[in-house]
Amino acid sequence: MLTVQGVHLWRGDRHVLRGVSFDGGAGKCVLLTGKNGAGKTTLIRAIAGLLDPEEGQVFWRGTPARSRRDEFHAELAYLGHEPPLKGDLSARENLKYSIGIRRAVTTAEIDAALTRTGAITFADRAVRMLSAGQRRRVALAGVVLSNAVLWLLDEPTTNLDADGQQLVRDLISEHLARAGLVVAAVHHSLPLPAEQLITLELGPS
Repeated sequence: MLTVQGVHLWRGDRHVLRGVSFDGGAGKCVLLTGKNGAGKTTLIRAIAGLLDPEEGQVFWRGTPARSRRDEFHAELAYLGHEPPLKGDLSARENLKYSIGIRRAVTTAEIDAALTRTGAITFADRAVRMLSAGQRRRVALAGVVLSNAVLWLLDEPTTNLDADGQQLVRDLISEHLARAGLVVAAVHHSLPLPAEQLITLELGPS
């Protein structure tokens, strides 16, 4: 479903991505590994369309993603380093409005997602009152609720305890079982079946 073909990207005079290519299909998790500064976040953002490569292309379902950006974005969920949440809204309100932009969503669906990610007990607290790990759980509930085929996850276990890290692994496994596709930037391997994994190590630029 996803093809990244010969992507080159500079940040100023720094050549961050050098001809990166890979294919990802249904039921696969592409792990982007490498040291800090290797370009993992940059590649995730380039796939999401937040950065435009100087060379190369991203294809979605055989078509250049940039030529059909709205359709592509409708099928992806992106979770970066900072959860995309409004501090003065509650966890439940954040999901109601952010997912509501994409599709009709019910209170029962929101509560089910918050329960799945262990965030239901603080669902009515203002996000600014939550810990970093709690905010991450709320953001993961949003990814689940998105119904997106493609998940783009940048260090998804950041600020999570051991239970939270296991939650991320379980959510990814469940998504792959539904024929979803995940691209995740990580510092360490995820314990998933080898047939589900595609590992791409990015080198220093």
